[in-house]
Amino acid sequence: MNDSLQRFLFEHAPVRGELVHLDATWRAVLERHDYPAPLRDVLGELMAAAALLSATLKFEGSLILQIQGSGPVKLLVVECTSDQTMRATAKWDKDVDLPDGFRELVGSGRFVITIAPTDLAQTYQGVVDLTGEGVSAVLEHYMATSEQLETRLWLASDAERATGMLLQRVPDRGRDEEGWNRAVILGETVKRDELLELDAREVIRRLFHEEDVRLFEPRIVSFRCSCSRDRVVNMLRMLGRDEVQSILGERGSVEVGCDFCNRQYRFDPVDAEQIFAADVVTAPTPTRH
Repeated sequence: MNDSLQRFLFEHAPVRGELVHLDATWRAVLERHDYPAPLRDVLGELMAAAALLSATLKFEGSLILQIQGSGPVKLLVVECTSDQTMRATAKWDKDVDLPDGFRELVGSGRFVITIAPTDLAQTYQGVVDLTGEGVSAVLEHYMATSEQLETRLWLASDAERATGMLLQRVPDRGRDEEGWNRAVILGETVKRDELLELDAREVIRRLFHEEDVRLFEPRIVSFRCSCSRDRVVNMLRMLGRDEVQSILGERGSVEVGCDFCNRQYRFDPVDAEQIFAADVVTAPTPTRH
């Protein structure tokens, strides 16, 4: 299996679907952080869900999913771009042993979805309370209440891969309750091991072999972090010369780490001076006649 999104469409029912397999993409996240197994599996499910949801949108930019919790897991963040590049990170209480179970990990809190266009158009953000006993339930609740789109998700994750399947009712293809319900009932029969171990076409064949299903060309998914030294420089400019000089006075250097890829950026006093050099306006030399 490779890292890919597989789109499919029911020809005679108002149903579209997506299947995602994240292998190297998911392992690239795990190589950068040592996540405890209960947190790892929830983050993997959220990553698969982000890929599935992004595939249903027509936009240029980034889709960002956040789970903000009150339990030992404080924050889960996944970003998926319209180019199908992904990154993910999490924050948790490292002084406690994490329990099993989604609700025990995150407690109460909220789910936030952000769509950030690349053309600097208005950013869209939706927020709902965390409802349900897992990532799939949280997202299904969001889609039903905020987007009014009937959506079902099945997600699975382990130390090697993160996978998932999405079914969504197509609004402009009629109600056809029987066709939608039949697709959901068939989807409910998928097993966790099947999602993790079988490729997309085999999963679709096993579940929907009696349906007339059209498959599209799969799209490749990959890990990529958008952090850069230039972005950190812009952040330090926004922080201001005085604040940066204060940090230098205390620590001798300014160090900024990326929570997603774990890359570290270090600025010594000379680097810091160069950041703000362009802000110094030199008075023009008087013209002599």
